[in-house]
Amino acid sequence: MISAAENRLLNLWDSSKAKGMTEAEKLLYRSNLLGSDRRITNYGGGNTSAKVMERDPLTGDMVSVLWVKGSGGDVGSIRMDGFATLYMDKLQALRGVYRGVAYEDEMVGYLPHCTFNLNPRAASIDTPLHAFVPRKHVDHMHPDAIIAIAASVNSKELTARIFGDEIGWLPWKRPGFELGLWLGQFCADNPDARGVVLESHGLFTWDDDAEGCYDLTVATIQKAMDWFADQTRGKAVFGGTVRRALGPGDRRAVASQLMPVIRGLISGDHRMVGNFDDQPAVMEFVTSARMEPLAALGTSCPDHFLRTKIRPLVIDFDPNMPEITKTLLTLPDQIAAYRGTYAAYYDRCRRPDSPPLRDPNAVVYLVPGVGMITFAKDKATARISGEFYVNAINVMRGADTVSTYQGLPEQEAFDIEYWLLEEAKLQRMPKPKAMAGRVAFVTGGAGGIGSATAERMLAEGACVMLADIDERALAATMDNLASRHGRDVVRTVRMDVTDEVAVDAAYAHTAVEFGGVDVLVSNAGIASSAPIEETTLTLWNRNMDILSTGYFLVSRAAFRMLRAQGIGGSVIFVASKNGLAASPNAAAYCTAKAAEIHLARCLALEGAEAGIRVNVVNPDAVLRGSKIWSGDWLDQRASTYKTDKDGLEEMYRQRSMLKRSVFPEDIAEGVYFFATDLSSKSTGNILNVDAGNVQAFTR
Repeated sequence: MISAAENRLLNLWDSSKAKGMTEAEKLLYRSNLLGSDRRITNYGGGNTSAKVMERDPLTGDMVSVLWVKGSGGDVGSIRMDGFATLYMDKLQALRGVYRGVAYEDEMVGYLPHCTFNLNPRAASIDTPLHAFVPRKHVDHMHPDAIIAIAASVNSKELTARIFGDEIGWLPWKRPGFELGLWLGQFCADNPDARGVVLESHGLFTWDDDAEGCYDLTVATIQKAMDWFADQTRGKAVFGGTVRRALGPGDRRAVASQLMPVIRGLISGDHRMVGNFDDQPAVMEFVTSARMEPLAALGTSCPDHFLRTKIRPLVIDFDPNMPEITKTLLTLPDQIAAYRGTYAAYYDRCRRPDSPPLRDPNAVVYLVPGVGMITFAKDKATARISGEFYVNAINVMRGADTVSTYQGLPEQEAFDIEYWLLEEAKLQRMPKPKAMAGRVAFVTGGAGGIGSATAERMLAEGACVMLADIDERALAATMDNLASRHGRDVVRTVRMDVTDEVAVDAAYAHTAVEFGGVDVLVSNAGIASSAPIEETTLTLWNRNMDILSTGYFLVSRAAFRMLRAQGIGGSVIFVASKNGLAASPNAAAYCTAKAAEIHLARCLALEGAEAGIRVNVVNPDAVLRGSKIWSGDWLDQRASTYKTDKDGLEEMYRQRSMLKRSVFPEDIAEGVYFFATDLSSKSTGNILNVDAGNVQAFTR
């Protein structure tokens, strides 16, 4: 149940802050305020505009210029360079070259000819809708409450009932030049109207004042929200609850088992990244009587299904009698059936010039009693796709409760999904980075080598789970990496590599956060130094527990997940030169590191048939940023080599063949090589990154 406070939109306009702003600056201010509340519009959805008098750089005359959100932008995060600017007189002149509905897509090609001041920002397909409204300020938003009206079978009647003559209604029409003409004609025919609901699409509102436009937009959406709150009060939504909701821990446990298997089944040339969502709106839907029939109708708003495909896949799972093993066994057939249905949809609706069939797998997976899983080529897109389907759930909730919900007609949906203009936009997207879609699990992730490795992989598009026993260092590392790469792509988990339960839980956590794993960087470590006579059993066992048993436990869990996915993977052990070359007063450490290396050889044999590669990177004397060089180890090694702390690094540099220091970034580069397809034909190998040590030569 949504509380009254949660149902209220805040009017955030600050007149004192807006005072002194130019009209363009007020547009930016208004846009950011509207985009800050997902109840007003979703990420990347909607657009805003202002018609501003500007001085023409050629003639010096004052001319009317349309400032409008550029193609692909987000009003919540847009900046001044995110707006396209176009001469209004040239936009009006486009009416004279328009050849009719059959040719409206060609009008996009004319928009660059209207550009003001050589602005490189591309104008969006919605530009004519803003241009032909005869008001200075225009907002186009996608609020759930309005789309719930727009997606009802009697949306015209509902619009009139809620808003009277103040807000009009237009039937469904794909965004473009023709809809812009419709909107302009509506304004001419209804000069007192202050906005319009577009069937199955969203809301347009307008005013000659920036603040007035903002106030109107917020008030209109609030009026719709209040109306729905009143109409749905006390009613059973979605036909009522017919399935039990599993507890939060059980929901994540089920998701952690489903997601790697789904990921493996849908990852072809590009690995997919997952997102799990069990917020209240999702749980209300996946426990309801009408989930299946409503989900089958598909989404209504074009912004929704461009992100989510026309409809989700409902997983065959009964939370009243949960049998996860049975569900896992039937997943291949369920996913294959969805692919077949999607391909049939493509064949039914394709045009002679339609782009080729795209990935036929679902984006959204609804799990009864558990929640919603979404998969996409990167984490941000997977998360945002989930947010869009929550918008769709909210729309269905409202429409189904007060009327009858309707999705877009199938052909209309297809024509937007496979719109040649959308295809051109996809073709312009940059080539994916080398590790895009890959998920790396890094133990010892808060240390120098671990964090440098994470940095290297994040820079190439990977998602990274940092595992470490030091929570404070983990938090600091997380903040550091997220500040540059974003919080979508990096997560942390506190984990003791010697704790079997903790290791398994950390992998389950990774599955829920990212969908699975592709790369294990086993890097957790300690160091000890003592003559053999002074090596206690406790010290010996501690080395073996962390550097041998710990690597076994972490690798075993990785192998289980990699085999569940069935798409191969890479395991990299960060061992040590000391695993190959003996070192004085370090028998426990050297022996444990040798065990690591031999474990890697064994795992390379076992993993090859499943495409799981296992390799080793051997560092030596990485002092900078390494936690094992703090405390007693540093003192002990300095004592062993008859030097002090300051002289130890120089001693290591001089004993190397290349006379160079080895840094965490050097080790990260070696790990990166084994993690990527650069080494796709390498397994069972050892790469020494030690500036040259003849005793550590592998042959």
